[in-house]
Amino acid sequence: MEINDAIIRANLVLTAIFTATAAYAAAVFSTPSQWVGAVTAMVLFAIGVFAFIWSYWNAVQRSRTDEISVTQLYLLMGDAIPAPVRRTMNLTLLVQVAVAISTTLARPDGPDGNPGSSLAVGFLVPMLGFGLNGLWAASHGNFATRTNLPPSQKEIRQNADHG
Repeated sequence: MEINDAIIRANLVLTAIFTATAAYAAAVFSTPSQWVGAVTAMVLFAIGVFAFIWSYWNAVQRSRTDEISVTQLYLLMGDAIPAPVRRTMNLTLLVQVAVAISTTLARPDGPDGNPGSSLAVGFLVPMLGFGLNGLWAASHGNFATRTNLPPSQKEIRQNADHG
């Protein structure tokens, strides 16, 4: 479950793909290379949104019995996440942010000289990191058990006569 987990491997591979296509688009800066970079960034963003929603759903289900906070879920903070997993997942998130910033700043103007380029779409990619962080935490995190659980249906029915 640790570092060889499918979610972690997917995060590493997708971050490498983003890095390669964004660097290629920034270096070559032709129309086809910008399309490759932009489409890759949009696909990774879509995967990230899907993973984020999926992780949120799983976390809500687990929160009935486990204490889960947002920082534990999406930033992997706290003791619920093993340190090697936290380091790897947050490092890939940091790489995604760094690549987005560096490639956008490398080509701040479009080929026609107008401000802005398609490389700025790379700023959407860190959503992939947040989504996969959340998915890993919601699936494998070892969260503390809730101490103030809501009353069971039996307890509610038992006290129904009392108002």
